[in-house]
Amino acid sequence: MCKITVYYDDNMNVLRQLSSESIDMIYIDPPFNTGKFQQRTQIKTVRDQEGDRVGFKDMRYKTVKLETKGYNDKFDDFLGFLRPRLEEAYRILKSNGSLFFHLDYREIHYCKIMLDEIFGRSSFINEIIWAYDYGARSKKKWSAKHDNILWYAKDPDNYTFNYDEMDRIPYMAPGLVGKEKAAQGKTPTDVWWHTIVSPNGREKTGYATQKPLGIISRIVKIHSNPGDTLCDFFGGSGTLGEAAYMSGRNCILVDQNQEAIAIMRKRFTNFDTEWIGCETREEAADVISSPEIYE
Repeated sequence: MCKITVYYDDNMNVLRQLSSESIDMIYIDPPFNTGKFQQRTQIKTVRDQEGDRVGFKDMRYKTVKLETKGYNDKFDDFLGFLRPRLEEAYRILKSNGSLFFHLDYREIHYCKIMLDEIFGRSSFINEIIWAYDYGARSKKKWSAKHDNILWYAKDPDNYTFNYDEMDRIPYMAPGLVGKEKAAQGKTPTDVWWHTIVSPNGREKTGYATQKPLGIISRIVKIHSNPGDTLCDFFGGSGTLGEAAYMSGRNCILVDQNQEAIAIMRKRFTNFDTEWIGCETREEAADVISSPEIYE
């Protein structure tokens, strides 16, 4: 029976408590150091005779903005913030464990040099490019529409890679490979085309930087095994927790953002979850009202 454990705390406090070589896989999606305030505005539609929308049975509705939530994504010393946490990540990983480090173009090259120093250059296995096609387009440069995920294996000669668990994707030119291969599909490369979480979709939690379940589930299934213990110490909306639990893995999540705890509280309603240091979670849960739409 798998379980999710959620800590409401500074992740350094939790990491120092975890035993050495106790985690099978780590995926983290830390702040990107964009220099901006990452936010989402919560809105809802209410019945109003003077509203600007017409809905069921010609009733009129208006849109009401509730709250804008988020966090300040700016660090004076980004690498100084990350390094001790990544050193702890190396310590708690099992000898055959892997780290997946998710960032974007702004800081990824600096972080790769730092990870080479911590894990060793030979432990770098892949850079996965998650490509998507959504949002505004720049008129002054090539629009950035991808994130970078660095994969480091603690031991480059001994790591989990479940090739048979790969999902298949369509061939771009199926006519060139024949009907049988085209029907089977092909295995992904290090470039993953996948939409972002739809702003109005069922998967959306309202968390400003939520990552798609499809991307995280692929990592979970291929790079860990049922019964393993996974960890995300920048827990956010809890996507790793859901992906792990639905695949029969245990998961440890850490976040000190009350909104993140509230979102995970709702997301894990039907999961076996232990909450540590989350005494304020009931108060925090009032922030989120499930049927709302997020901008």
